[in-house]
Amino acid sequence: MAWYREWFGTRYYTLLYGHRDEQEARAWVDLLLGHWDLPPGARVLDMACGRGRHVQWFVRRGLSVTGIDLDPASIEEARTLVPDADLRVHDMRQPLEGDHYDAACCLFTSLGYSEDRTDDQRVFQAAFQALRPGGRFVLDFMNTPRVVEALVPVEVIERDGVRFTVRRMLVDGAIIKRIEVEDGAFRGQFEERVAAWTPGELDAMALAAGFQIDDRTDGPVAAPFDPDSSSRYVLWMRRPA
Repeated sequence: MAWYREWFGTRYYTLLYGHRDEQEARAWVDLLLGHWDLPPGARVLDMACGRGRHVQWFVRRGLSVTGIDLDPASIEEARTLVPDADLRVHDMRQPLEGDHYDAACCLFTSLGYSEDRTDDQRVFQAAFQALRPGGRFVLDFMNTPRVVEALVPVEVIERDGVRFTVRRMLVDGAIIKRIEVEDGAFRGQFEERVAAWTPGELDAMALAAGFQIDDRTDGPVAAPFDPDSSSRYVLWMRRPA
């Protein structure tokens, strides 16, 4: 089974990353809408929407939102949080309605999970097909060279009485986290594996899918991308009209 199917639906994933709160999600949505300038009712596709953190802020801003994610538990939670959104269990590598959405996003390093590197090109192509001509797409990824340079090999994190030992390494072009969980008598091991795509490689996939590149920034602050200091690589694209 793929690592993300075993890990994302667990309470330990939520506990480890739960500090990413609503205000951070709101900051991302404010950043996106500041670039996109979408009218009320515009159709937005949130790819790998998880538990709906960003979906809820798009809906609050008056947009018509479709959120997709592979994890059924996350989608169920998102439906409770944002009942007015169209939330679906769906593989973002597979196209949705063609020429339908005004904008799409893929946030929080939700690309690069498959060992088949061609799968990520399929994500770009699916986004391109889902957008109407002139529609916008934004991808939020880590600034991989900086992350690799600053990789912390071992970190111990305590949350609500649960002890996480996180080991990080670069193996065969992927950044791997091995996560050991100690929760009372429970001992468990999980893994995260993300392709170490460079900004140049992400640009190449965007162009191969047919996108025009409009901008590159850090995030969620509206700052130009700096390869030496930016923690994120946010790629702003447009399907040509």
